[in-house]
Amino acid sequence: MPILNKDMTLCISLSARPSNNGTRFHNYLYDQLGLNWIYKAFAPTDLAQAIAGVRGLGIRGCAVSMPYKEDVIALVDAMDPSAKAIDSVNTIVNDGGRLTAYNTDYTAIEQLLERNAVSSGSSVLLQGAGGMAKATAAALRDAGFRNVTIVARNEASGRSLADLYGFEWRAELGDATADMIINVTPIGMAGGAEADSLSFPPAAVDAAKVVFDVVALPPETPLIKAGRAAGKQVITGAEVATIQALEQFVLYTGIRPTDQQVRDAEAFVRAQ
Repeated sequence: MPILNKDMTLCISLSARPSNNGTRFHNYLYDQLGLNWIYKAFAPTDLAQAIAGVRGLGIRGCAVSMPYKEDVIALVDAMDPSAKAIDSVNTIVNDGGRLTAYNTDYTAIEQLLERNAVSSGSSVLLQGAGGMAKATAAALRDAGFRNVTIVARNEASGRSLADLYGFEWRAELGDATADMIINVTPIGMAGGAEADSLSFPPAAVDAAKVVFDVVALPPETPLIKAGRAAGKQVITGAEVATIQALEQFVLYTGIRPTDQQVRDAEAFVRAQ
């Protein structure tokens, strides 16, 4: 990494519980590509002031994580179709003070469903109704999935998300099972109150063919561990994080690293 200097380009991330994953991924690639850039994670105490800082300080890019993916919409100047279609933002690009919002979460989910050859005829239980759940539901719908149930205690947000994409809604998991279970809640996230909790009951894990946890930290969440132990096909939040971070990197820099450089960056993140 170059020594800090006045000409250095800054990118940041905003999250309630920041991790070093994005910081290590982006900074590793900056170093490998010889870019005079630096990336730093923040936990904002005032979101509006943080976004004003992005604009006023000329910060080039800003990643947005839970729980800010919807709240930032009112603070940007333009919405790229990737964000506008689902009213959820995970990336902001600053072009001379004009802030444009994008969503690379959708791209990550879309690619992982295809890479893992998950049949669109599969039944799905999607737990969560926030910004990341919107991106996931949109990707499922666009990939041809129809038998999807949104599980969310908040009836207003749960029903709204289900109705938006033509899916079903239920308030509680109960004894429900499906071919694919997807956790898009903070359950199992490191540093949270439910870090050690299983986001789906063992019976749902046993009945599933595919276990998908969007939580990226830790890489092996309780749900992913349970899925592996039961011999299921698993898709991890770490995989989501890599793809969405790569697409952010391209939006910020205009450069697409090679596949090998991305694999090396992934390895660097895992080594922390």
